[in-house]
Amino acid sequence: MLKSEFIPAEKKDSHRLMIMLHGLGDSVEGHRWLPEALNLPWLNYLLVNAPDEYYGGYSWYDFAGDIAPGVERSRKLLFTLLDGQPARGFPIEQIVLGGFSQGSLMAIDVGLRYPSRFAGIVGISGYVCAPEQLVKELSPVAFQQRLLLTHGTLDPMIPFNKVREQINFLKSAGLHIEWHEFVKAHTIAGEPELAVIREFVRAGYASA
Repeated sequence: MLKSEFIPAEKKDSHRLMIMLHGLGDSVEGHRWLPEALNLPWLNYLLVNAPDEYYGGYSWYDFAGDIAPGVERSRKLLFTLLDGQPARGFPIEQIVLGGFSQGSLMAIDVGLRYPSRFAGIVGISGYVCAPEQLVKELSPVAFQQRLLLTHGTLDPMIPFNKVREQINFLKSAGLHIEWHEFVKAHTIAGEPELAVIREFVRAGYASA
């Protein structure tokens, strides 16, 4: 079981939820600022800790060597987490699945394999595990999913050009990806990037 922290929406009885997955060495503490920054009073948040301890924080997979086994294990844990949300009052179609860095990789990996449609999938400063394999294992609803993926042109940890190639490959497979480039390093580019995320999240609930 993954440990998580729930932050309720200001608006009572809202069934809208954003699940946020942190990056390497971070924890739920790394995104406690997000609800105030996005300023969406009808949105609940579930901040999730990755399963492995890593220098005072947590990791979703071992990035040294073959990452696939760790990604697969974390995928199964996140599937279980998602399966339990409707019973808590959050239907999958009311959930935005988001992540930063390693968390972004997991959001993409899980979101495109999960058998139900989300309100949206958000990936910030991440990359894709085995894109060719992912395309072979897409869920039946993957082509209905909305994805927002952002990356920094100055990212020193995850090279920009490599990620853009991966995203173009996924787009060529027919996936609906909104791609934004920011002049930033391995971080979130303040209000300009938050505004893009905010509008993407709002649009996911426009017809709900």
